[in-house]
Amino acid sequence: MGEESRGLGWAVAAVGVAAASVSGAVVLYGPRPALGVLLWVLCAVAGISAFSLLMDVITLVFGQGVDHGASAANKALAAIGAVLLAATARSDRRPSRTAVRAPSAGSRIAQRVAWAGTLAFVPYAAMKLLWAFGGTFAGTTGEEVLALSQRNGASGIFLTLESWGLDPTALPAALGVFLLWGLVRPWGQVFPRWTLFLRGRRVPRWLPLTPALLGAATLAPYGVVGIGYLALATSGVTTMRRGDFHSSGDALLVGWIGMTVFAVYGVALVVAARSYWLRTRPAYEIPAGTK
Repeated sequence: MGEESRGLGWAVAAVGVAAASVSGAVVLYGPRPALGVLLWVLCAVAGISAFSLLMDVITLVFGQGVDHGASAANKALAAIGAVLLAATARSDRRPSRTAVRAPSAGSRIAQRVAWAGTLAFVPYAAMKLLWAFGGTFAGTTGEEVLALSQRNGASGIFLTLESWGLDPTALPAALGVFLLWGLVRPWGQVFPRWTLFLRGRRVPRWLPLTPALLGAATLAPYGVVGIGYLALATSGVTTMRRGDFHSSGDALLVGWIGMTVFAVYGVALVVAARSYWLRTRPAYEIPAGTK
């Protein structure tokens, strides 16, 4: 094991020990303000540690293995830990009585941001579909893209869909747009009719918020940092490596399209998740006989 991996392992262990210690103190001494602050700090650290977990999940969905199994497991545990730490930090805020709010739409700003997150996929989808149908973009043909996928160890399902002219990333993109609009529209708070026994019931808040927060924590910083790098490369401050493309210019063009999707959609998820969180909070009812 390299020094970097060993250092990361000790860092993960340190965060875990700190989280267990603070959570134990909450059990012993109650949810005191200072402990609550520590819990939120540790929650943020755990969330940062789960960075890029979404990328690992996507590769597993298409039958591809992750680069490092132990690293992927650490990210998954960090994500679970972040949720548990947040729940512990908020445990003292639960009122004795709550009322369920009626389903509502997000603000006009939230819905405009959702439109921006949706439209950001258009150039990306056009590029991927052009390649899937054998066309050429950024100096690269569809056949070259398929050969590159094979060389990079893509799964049989992934390669089969590409050979049929179906881009495998279209399904995650469609699900992402569905999630984004579910966060800002009233129908995202109630199960639809086709869900049989669940129809008409309220959607648990954690169900859409979990993938939304995971996606936002992964895509937003990844896209923003990537756009910063591309801006430096475009201005000539640094050199863009051509990678699997025929020239640095081709790689730069494709990079701008991909990073713009990550940044715009990731930020849109942040805004939409915040809107959903605020609109679905329980309405507090003050118990009779209290002030």
